[in-house]
Amino acid sequence: MKLFLAAQIRQADAYTIENEPIQSVDLMERAANACFTKLTELYLDAKCFKIFVGTGNNGGDGLVIAHLLAEQNIQVEVFVLRLSTTASPDFDVNFNRLKTIAKVPVSELFCVEDFPQLSPSDVVIDALFGSGLTRALTGLAADLVEHINASRAEIVAVDVPSGLFGEENHTQRQVIVKAKHTITFEFPFLSFLFPENEAFVGQFHVVRIGIHPDFTSHTDTNYFLTERHEVQNILHPRRKFSHKGTFGHTLILAGSYGKAGAQILACRAAHRAGVGLVTAAAVEKNYAVLLTASPETMVLPEINSDNLTELPILTTYSSVALGPGIGFAPETVSMLFRLLETATIPLVLDADALTILAQHPDYLHKLPPNTILTPHPKEFERLVGKTENQYTRVQVLRNFAQKFKCIVVLKGAYSAVALPDGTVHFNSTGNAGMATGGSGDVLTGIIAALLAQNYLPNQAAVLGVYLHGLAGDCAAQMLSEQALIAGDIIDFLPEAWKKVVSN
Repeated sequence: MKLFLAAQIRQADAYTIENEPIQSVDLMERAANACFTKLTELYLDAKCFKIFVGTGNNGGDGLVIAHLLAEQNIQVEVFVLRLSTTASPDFDVNFNRLKTIAKVPVSELFCVEDFPQLSPSDVVIDALFGSGLTRALTGLAADLVEHINASRAEIVAVDVPSGLFGEENHTQRQVIVKAKHTITFEFPFLSFLFPENEAFVGQFHVVRIGIHPDFTSHTDTNYFLTERHEVQNILHPRRKFSHKGTFGHTLILAGSYGKAGAQILACRAAHRAGVGLVTAAAVEKNYAVLLTASPETMVLPEINSDNLTELPILTTYSSVALGPGIGFAPETVSMLFRLLETATIPLVLDADALTILAQHPDYLHKLPPNTILTPHPKEFERLVGKTENQYTRVQVLRNFAQKFKCIVVLKGAYSAVALPDGTVHFNSTGNAGMATGGSGDVLTGIIAALLAQNYLPNQAAVLGVYLHGLAGDCAAQMLSEQALIAGDIIDFLPEAWKKVVSN
C-alpha cells in the first residue's frame, strides 16, 4: 500500500471531488458513513456518544456521524468548539441539517466553563481538527483536549487525533488527543507508525471511502506499507523437478563460544525459510550442540578458538549471514573486514557485525551494493547518532541507505525497510511478544535463506520481515504475546508460509 504525506492525502480528496466527480459534501457523507460503520462495530453496546467538533471539514465529518447515530436511535450529543465566527461550507451544510433533528442536543463551546462533564460510560468522538492542522494547539482548543484526555471516557479520533501532525511531531511540546482508537480514511498517516505517537493514536483502523484510484496509481511517494498481496506478488514458485541445489546454499557465520544459541536460531530459521542447504562455521566448543539442535545444518568447525576467525571460501555459497553472537575479538573483526572486501554474493549483517561497523565507520564505504543490515534501534543509533523523533530517524534511515547503497531493516513495530532508491517499506505484521532475545537472529536466518533462493535483496528484506512478523503473529495467537520466545517464531514459520502462499 502506498503511504502519502498529509498534504498529499488532502490532494487525494480534491482529486476525487474533481475527477469522480462528486460534491465535497457528498464525499464527506461517504467518509462519515464508513466511520459510523466502524464505530458501531467497536462500540455495539455504547449508551452515549459525545461528539466534539471543530468548524472545519473534520468537524463536518463528526456532524454527519451524529446524524447517522441518531437515525439508529443511539443517544448522541454534539459540542461545537467555536474559535471563530467562520466555518467551512460543508460544516455549515451539515450543521444546518443536524439542527433539524430535535433529538440531537447541540452545545457550543466558547469558554472553559462551557465544557461538559464526561463519564466513563461515554464514548467521546474527537472530530475537532483534521490533518490540515499546521501548528500546535493552544488556548481554548488545548484546554478542551486536556479536558477530554483527563476524562475516563473511551476516546475515538476521526481521521487523526486532534493536535497530531501527519509526519513530524515534537510531542513533548504538543497537546494531543489520546485516543484508544483512530478511524482514518484510505491511508494511515506516517505518524501512526511511530512509537512516540502510540499514546495518541491507540489502535488505528483504515476505512475505505472511494478515493479515485487514478490518484493512488499516478501519485509518487517514498513510503509504503507491506501487505499480503504485495509479498504474494514476489513469491517464487517451487517447481516439481526442483532439488536442494535449486534453492541455494547459505553460510551462517555466528556464535562465539557460549553463544551457540544465536547461530542455532539463525540456522533453524534459514531451513524453515526454504533454503536448500545451510552451512554454519562454528567454533569447536559449539560444534556438538549446534548439530544436536539443528541436524539439518552442515558445520565447518574452527579448531582451538573461542571465536570465529577464519573466512571460508565463498564460492560454494549463494548468500552469507554474519553477526549474531560473534563477539568483538580482533581476529573476528578482521574476518568481517575480509568478508566486505572479497564478497561477491549477497550479505546480511546483524547484531555484533553492526556494532563493529559503528566502531569502524570507514568500512561502511566498503559494503557491497545491496548488503542488508538489520539493526534494532540502539544498533542503528550507534551507526548514525541520536535523532530527535521517529520521523527524523526515518529521514536519516533513507539517507543512510542511499549513501551506502545498502538495504537497512530498522527493526521494531512496523519495521522499516529502507532501500537504496530512497523508498521505505513499513511492515504490517508482528507484535510485542516478538520483543525477546533471539528474535533478530531468526530474522537474519530468514533473510539469508531468501537471498540464497535468488530473491533480489530488496525482495528478500521485505518478504523476510513480513514472514518473520506473520510467524510471530501466528505464535502469539496460539501461545500469547507474554509467553512467546524466539524459537516459537521458527516453529510457526510453516503456518506463516501457508498464509502467504494461499489465495
